[in-house]
Amino acid sequence: MDRTKGPLMKPLIFLFFAVICFASCSGNHDYSPKPRGYFRIMFPKKDYQAYAGGCPISFLYPTYATIEADKNKDAKPCWMNMQFRQFDGTLHLSYEHIQSKKEFDQLIEDAHKLSFKHTIKATSIDQGIIAYPDRKVYGIYYTIDGNAASSLQFYLTDSTRNYIRGALYFNTEPRLDSIQPVLNFVKQDVNLMIKSFRWR
Repeated sequence: MDRTKGPLMKPLIFLFFAVICFASCSGNHDYSPKPRGYFRIMFPKKDYQAYAGGCPISFLYPTYATIEADKNKDAKPCWMNMQFRQFDGTLHLSYEHIQSKKEFDQLIEDAHKLSFKHTIKATSIDQGIIAYPDRKVYGIYYTIDGNAASSLQFYLTDSTRNYIRGALYFNTEPRLDSIQPVLNFVKQDVNLMIKSFRWR
């Protein structure tokens, strides 16, 4: 009996199966990485309530949002934050009582500068005119596209005594592809707020 066949057979069988495995894996398969996935977003029901604070303004805002006084040390009376906690976002609102034409011009210039400071990250910044003459509500709406920190800003004024500026921010890394559905949802509510806005 030849005792050399036993020890040689095991390595040969292993080598045979190794070659078969490598051959089966070496096919010309096209590989494409899967796109990044995001959690499913549950949107609340569209319901609205009237702002009933002590400031000389009124508007409708969504029931899923809350309004709080701005706690920043430099905040003035009637500066407030509309919190969208479910989406980790905030619409910062800053009201000013206009004292002079010079102050009015400065507020308009500041609104323009603050919107266009996002030019570095934005792919485009569009301006739309807001005009409701029956309520003396006029302003500019800034749509900021791209991975900018703020995607929407606006100001409203009666051109004589009252002015308010709004800026929407989300407390996450600015990635438009991930926040776009939420941004579209919240934008609808900001737009309704502007359409319902009145001076008191």
